[in-house]
Amino acid sequence: MSDIHPPLVDDFFNHLKFEKRYSQHTLRAYLDDLTVFFQFLKSQFDTAEPKAVTSAMVRSWLASLSVQKIQPRSINRKISSLKSFYRFCMLKGHVSASPLAAIKVLKTRKRLPSYIEESQMQQLLEQVEFSDDYSGRLQYLVVAVLYHTGMRVSELVGLKAMHVDTTRMQIKVLGKGNKERIIPVHRDLVGELEAYRAVRIDLEHAADRVEFFLTEKGKPLAARYLYSVVKRSLSLVTTADKKSPHVLRHSFATHLTGNGAELNAVKELLGHSSLAATQVYTHNSIDRLRDIHRKSHPKG
Repeated sequence: MSDIHPPLVDDFFNHLKFEKRYSQHTLRAYLDDLTVFFQFLKSQFDTAEPKAVTSAMVRSWLASLSVQKIQPRSINRKISSLKSFYRFCMLKGHVSASPLAAIKVLKTRKRLPSYIEESQMQQLLEQVEFSDDYSGRLQYLVVAVLYHTGMRVSELVGLKAMHVDTTRMQIKVLGKGNKERIIPVHRDLVGELEAYRAVRIDLEHAADRVEFFLTEKGKPLAARYLYSVVKRSLSLVTTADKKSPHVLRHSFATHLTGNGAELNAVKELLGHSSLAATQVYTHNSIDRLRDIHRKSHPKG
């Protein structure tokens, strides 16, 4: 057994990585949560054996997290990680029951997704001037694709050139759990994609790369590059606190629902596994309607 966590955690990690094909960010979160949990067990109960864990031990751990002022949302994520681990242990026959069976998640305030106003995105994509060289074209396209498709960072970084079909005006995306989905592309964006493809072909090593988006040196993009480009670009049109690629995904979904798109259609475009994850965007639409009503209606 490892000094940090039992071998079963490594088995679980490999299951998530190779079978579930979770992103590196998600894998790291699971591993961190489980490592902290088993370190706590070792220090408080002198055991790190999954079969020895009881509900009382789990509750003791959760109580210690609360004492450390860990937010309920973060604690719930750790509970979810532990539940997933024990589902895996039960599936493999390592334990007969989960000590998490009676553990309930904590109540949290519903946090609405941050998004950028449509007018601000229009200003960014239609009025802000990006440089006319390869770097500028790439930066513009990264922002435009994230906003027009609602892709996740990992999906854009891993987007294959063969999956960008400008003839059919669509992009095939490989999402969480290795699930594929098709996202339609507006004709204006199609033109930008074709123009980029024409200059991409001249990059060094471009012919050897399957990724659609490449740096000037012909290498795949890094996630940190996307965060840097999006933050710098959004700073030109908004003073919003959050300026990340995921905010563009939220903006994509919020603007769709605000303009009357069916929730099931938005769910499919985002690659959500359940409608519950998509329904949060209707709250933004309702809040916006309330604000319009308050400002515009004589009895508002």
